[in-house]
Amino acid sequence: MAKIKITCDSTCDLTQELYTEHNVEVIPLTVTLNDNPHHDGVDITADDLFAFVKETGTLPKTAAISMGEYLDVFSKYTAEGYEVIHINLSGNLSASHQNAVLASQELEGVYVVDSRNLSSGSGLLVLEACEMVQQGLSAAEIVEKVKALAERVDASFVLQTLEYLQKGGRCSSVTALGARALQLRPEIRVHDGGMGVGKKYRGNLDKSVADYIRGRLEGRTDIGKTRIFVTHSSMAAESVAKAKELVHQLQPEAEVLESSAGCTICSHCGPNCLGVLFIPKA
Repeated sequence: MAKIKITCDSTCDLTQELYTEHNVEVIPLTVTLNDNPHHDGVDITADDLFAFVKETGTLPKTAAISMGEYLDVFSKYTAEGYEVIHINLSGNLSASHQNAVLASQELEGVYVVDSRNLSSGSGLLVLEACEMVQQGLSAAEIVEKVKALAERVDASFVLQTLEYLQKGGRCSSVTALGARALQLRPEIRVHDGGMGVGKKYRGNLDKSVADYIRGRLEGRTDIGKTRIFVTHSSMAAESVAKAKELVHQLQPEAEVLESSAGCTICSHCGPNCLGVLFIPKA
């Protein structure tokens, strides 16, 4: 069996247990607070980020992984005889993908896959790639199959605040004010490697989350035993438990996994955001 190493960006938002179980190396993006750079998921947490925004009223800055950082990781494994498959945050959302491609061109046996996604939408592809390695597929075969799966990922989430999008210049203050007044919770859907607004839900956190989950999962027959990630940004455990229980009720055959969004994702979605992400059956 060929030696194949799977790597990914910190934006994949899998749990540390899953990264360890599947021997995945995670390359962190940079998050800067008050000119102090940190590594996403290494020396800064989402709670640290939210506390900073609450105290200062400003968003942290996030930076793509550099070509040099990718080269350091990729070359470590190619020197040991591995082929490397790296799965990136969507190239439409970050320069990280292009930097990874440039790094791969300097080495033999490095494959870079644009996940066309974010958060555990990308993480789902990482887990699929790891299982293909165990099945004995070649690196080229895995890359081809993962690229095909990337087009099928169903990724969305419901926001509880527009403050972070507003501060980041992605939402006007007028729109944010109107949403707050009407208690509207917008759904963000990933499509064609980018993000767009889906339905808008009304009500408090638990009601909007429940309505969103029903909207994504109720009555669907194309899920079955698929993995479904419930990924959230520092949401209270009780609310997450309610969300997971509803997912179980609507899709009883599915494997429901929980993960937390990292700092890069949280810097855009804000606290109490929750998404359900899965790959429907073909």
